[in-house]
Amino acid sequence: MSDQVELIPIEDLVNAYASGWFPMADHKHNGPIFWYEPELRGIIPMDGFKTPKTTRRFLNQQRFSFSVNRHFEMVMRACADRSESWISESIIQSYVKLHQHKFAMSVEVYAAEDTQQTELIGGLYGVLIRNVFFGESMFKKAAEADKAALVYCHQQLLEMGVTLWDTQYYTDHLGQFGAIEIKQSKYLKLLAKALAL
Repeated sequence: MSDQVELIPIEDLVNAYASGWFPMADHKHNGPIFWYEPELRGIIPMDGFKTPKTTRRFLNQQRFSFSVNRHFEMVMRACADRSESWISESIIQSYVKLHQHKFAMSVEVYAAEDTQQTELIGGLYGVLIRNVFFGESMFKKAAEADKAALVYCHQQLLEMGVTLWDTQYYTDHLGQFGAIEIKQSKYLKLLAKALAL
């Protein structure tokens, strides 16, 4: 299948993210790819992360188990599995290559009783360049599984020394976790500072 789609070169992806840009395909699954630099940017301050009460209760009840980078492509395809998606086949295969070169990561969520971790019930993925994590998309097949992935991801990013968590856009959903919206000019300064560490 890889010879049927045009891949975005790894260098282009890394340079774009490091410059404040990111790609999205047209909402048709195999539509053209466009590049974006929003005037307003969403971020989750690493020291301002919040865990919603319902999610905390699920985590305290140990309803989930987690892994990192075990099923990157599966997470991407689950995120793309909706009626309209900006995650095209070209995007998927390009980011799988990015992941193979250690510039992307995924978090996988399983039901706690799934001791062999055979069925994903939630997860997220994003691009990882130096001390910056660019969150891309998440999904859930069970209540709170996507939110649990965010909490677990935050723990992992803290351990890795990540200083900037970019969410691209602000949403009320992400606001539950402490996300804020800032101007692109301020974002670019934070991005340059984090990449220089």
